[in-house]
Amino acid sequence: MAEKKKRIISADSGKEIETPVKKERKVKEAAPVGNAGGLRIGAVVLWVLAIVMEVLALLVVLGKVDLKFMDTLYQLIAFLVLDLAFVIIGAQLWKKANHIDPVSEANKVKFWLWNNMGVIVCVVAFVPVIILMLTNKNLDKKTKTIAVVVAIIAMLIGGVFSYDFNPVSEEQQQAAITALGDENVFWSRFGKVYHTHDDCQSLNQSEVLTYGTVEQAIAANRTRLCAFCAKNDNITGVVTDGAQTE
Repeated sequence: MAEKKKRIISADSGKEIETPVKKERKVKEAAPVGNAGGLRIGAVVLWVLAIVMEVLALLVVLGKVDLKFMDTLYQLIAFLVLDLAFVIIGAQLWKKANHIDPVSEANKVKFWLWNNMGVIVCVVAFVPVIILMLTNKNLDKKTKTIAVVVAIIAMLIGGVFSYDFNPVSEEQQQAAITALGDENVFWSRFGKVYHTHDDCQSLNQSEVLTYGTVEQAIAANRTRLCAFCAKNDNITGVVTDGAQTE
C-alpha cells in the first residue's frame, strides 16, 4: 500500500511539497486475565466429554451401540470428530489457564507434563479406539481402513493443537512483573511478544495495538519481551524474543 502524503507550503521556498502522513493507530485496553481455576475446570469437563465420545466409538466397534439411521462408518467418524473437538477446545482452555497461573519450572518433567496435559489427554482419547479397530475382526475392511485413518489424523491434529509451543513458567512471570511492575506494555494483533513502548520500531506496521499489564500480556500468549525494548530500557533478567537477558 502506498504511503499517504499531505501537501504543505515550504517556509523556505514557498513551494508546495509532500510529506508523509502518520497513520492513526487504534489502541485498545486488554481484556481481564480471567480465572485460571474456572478455565481448568472447563478444560477437564470438555476432556471428560472427549472420553465419553471415545467410549461411544468403542461401543460402536463392539456392536453395543448402533444408530439405525446411520451407517457404522459414519457413526465412528461422528464420534471421532466430536472427540477431537472436545480435546482441542479443552486444551485451549488449559493453556490459557497456564498462562494466567503458570507452574514452576523447577521440576522440568512436571513443567512439561502440566503444560501439555492436552497432548496426554489426546493420546488417551484416541489410541484405545485405534487399537480396538485394528484388532477387531467384525468391522469390514473399508470401514476399518477409513475409520482408523480418520482416528490417526484426528489424534495428530489434536496433538498439534494441544501442544504448548510457547509455555511460560512461574519464575518467568515473576521476573517480568518484578522488572516492569504496573507499567503498561503493548502488543500487536498478530505479534508474539509484548513491548514497553508503543512506538517500538517493530510495531511500525501495526495499526491496532492492545495495552495492559505484563500479566495481561502473558495471559494473551505474549510471553516474551521485545528484544529492542529490553535493550532500549536496559531491562535484564526477563525472557525476550531473542534470548534470555543476563
